[in-house]
Amino acid sequence: MAKDSIAESDELKIDGNTPTMRLFALLEVIARKNQFFSLQGLVDELGLPKPTLHRMLQQLESAGMIQRDGDGRQYSSGLRLRRMAENLLLNNTVHGARHAILRQLVEEVGESCNITSCTGNEVVYLDRVETVAPLRFYLHPGSRVPVHCSASGKLFLAQMTPSQRRRLLGHTALTKYTDKTLLTMDQVEAEIDHVRRDGYAVDNEEFLPGLVCVAVLVPVKEGKSNIAVAIQAPTLRMTVEKSLQCLPALHRAAGALSEIEIENGRS
Repeated sequence: MAKDSIAESDELKIDGNTPTMRLFALLEVIARKNQFFSLQGLVDELGLPKPTLHRMLQQLESAGMIQRDGDGRQYSSGLRLRRMAENLLLNNTVHGARHAILRQLVEEVGESCNITSCTGNEVVYLDRVETVAPLRFYLHPGSRVPVHCSASGKLFLAQMTPSQRRRLLGHTALTKYTDKTLLTMDQVEAEIDHVRRDGYAVDNEEFLPGLVCVAVLVPVKEGKSNIAVAIQAPTLRMTVEKSLQCLPALHRAAGALSEIEIENGRS
């Protein structure tokens, strides 16, 4: 078999019957990377000829699927690829089953709940069910919040290495949204220590004044989870201490969501 027809990378192969399918296989490899990558790095990893990979990367870059970063010799996933991934998560066929679990959680705890995922330095809402209580914060599916001042975002950050967190957050000033927003990497790292120790994360009015949130990750069989489930409530009804009483319900919902992901081959 020709050298440029097959190469292995964590059980992925750059093969296919057409150039389009080989590009798709390369995108699968790229989608699993959590840091910048270079042409030479892919050559070393995949064993394909450098001219072949260079041509494939040019095609993906021109299509907006990847973009150049750093010194121009490194790449990362492009906006078009990230938007595609988000749309798949927002509109996939298991949405109805997820939504039913979320609605049941809202009925149990009496507050608004959401399912989130991480994209770049933001958390995107995959689904949300609002409480019937008169005082609420309206956030809809597709809404985005920063990772450094959201409960779900802290969970996703806690799965990264310190160097990954610095690459993601350390090159620009952390935006201040309230007087309680974490503004330095030292503060973020201290918070991450608590999240790893406790197994849950809290947003104590760090993104919106008067809003408290507690979140847990949806378990996966292996690797990192990119789905979290969270409860949000106004501080007039729920303190941080009271929100922690909802953790058993949150973990039950996370377990049910994990079963859906496993049944559909995503965990």
